[in-house]
Amino acid sequence: MLSTLKNAFKVPDLKKRILFTLFLIAVYRLGSHIPVPGINREILQSSLNTSDNVLLGFYDLISGGAIRNFSIFAMGVVPYINASIIIQLLTVAIPYLEQLSKEGEEGRKKIQKYTRNAALVLGIIQAYTTYILISNYGGIADHSTVNVFLIILTLTTSSTFLMWLGDVITVKGLGNGVSLLIFINIISSLPQTAQSIYLLKVAGTIDLVQVIVFILVLLIMIIAVITMSMAERRITVQYAGKTVGNKNFKGQSSHIPFNMTSTAVIAIIFAMSVMSFPKTIAQFWPNAWLSRLIINGTWSPFNEKNFIYPIVYALLVVFFSWFYAEVTFKPEEMAENIYKSSGFIPGIRPGKPTAKFISKILTRVAIIGGIFATIVAITPVLVQNHTKFTNISFGGTSILIMVNVAMETLRTLESQLVMRHYHGFLK
Repeated sequence: MLSTLKNAFKVPDLKKRILFTLFLIAVYRLGSHIPVPGINREILQSSLNTSDNVLLGFYDLISGGAIRNFSIFAMGVVPYINASIIIQLLTVAIPYLEQLSKEGEEGRKKIQKYTRNAALVLGIIQAYTTYILISNYGGIADHSTVNVFLIILTLTTSSTFLMWLGDVITVKGLGNGVSLLIFINIISSLPQTAQSIYLLKVAGTIDLVQVIVFILVLLIMIIAVITMSMAERRITVQYAGKTVGNKNFKGQSSHIPFNMTSTAVIAIIFAMSVMSFPKTIAQFWPNAWLSRLIINGTWSPFNEKNFIYPIVYALLVVFFSWFYAEVTFKPEEMAENIYKSSGFIPGIRPGKPTAKFISKILTRVAIIGGIFATIVAITPVLVQNHTKFTNISFGGTSILIMVNVAMETLRTLESQLVMRHYHGFLK
């Protein structure tokens, strides 16, 4: 990887792209330290340190600690991510959106426009929800109407700015802009995580052996995630030879790759949202008996300290992994495209048998990927519940995101070098 970066800096165009990307990331990180006015940051940080809200902790992680500091970038790109997921799911349910997805570049631009508009609406809703949550934690110093409007306006505008910043990085920089912003935020939390472990060691809460075991488990998880991210199930497709005008094209063999962890991150986010949503709503009325039952109930599946929580969480991750794979890959459409391209899967008849075969393979891959995602997602929960490593935000989901984004960015960089026929890289 280092040699690839070294070679990239020898290409003027790539060097400009990399430096431009780093500049925009620096702007983003500077904005993460500008606080929203009217916030009591000390009380807010103290409350969040003792909070068991997993979803809020995850959003704080992917925002680079911006929620904990309640900076102008507190919501990060979360509204855009939620809007993208919703529009992608609606593409299957709404025929008009499905038709747009098949119209090439123009259709993609229209869907992107709808996604941005939906992100703006979700941003306003999430900004108000964030205000209520932070208010319940005692972090709002001024509850006047003007201050509430200012907080919502600041959070929504900043989130929209980050959506634009991600698009600029994608077009003029290197890699997927939104993914890189999340990646940088997770990386920025590593020093704080190391400091938390060090303070636990100094306080005598943990010993050196526990620290070493924790690091070894972390390394094993990273290696496992890298291995599974590179693993894929390939379906061989044979294309028949054909004649176009005076040219003859020989038959060729290709394959359809299904990555083992392609739906892992989305499945974990869905499951985390479902498990945290009732508890988040209950915090609006903390004194109600139903809220107390949901938050601290002995048999409540939404209580992270309960043994039922990881079981339900695991089942949801596997289900959403399968569901999202079925929705996004569309076996019937894939079978139709193979048939239209004069292709076939060896040993499988065209049409419905091909779609059924692809669906069968896809289900197996999704379940295996879902089980792996479950292990990755549940491990941090078990560590926090049964060890002294409490309030350690660096978990399995962040490893998945970091590995996937790093590999995607590296592939983008390598493809840029190959396109420019850079011999230093090819050698």
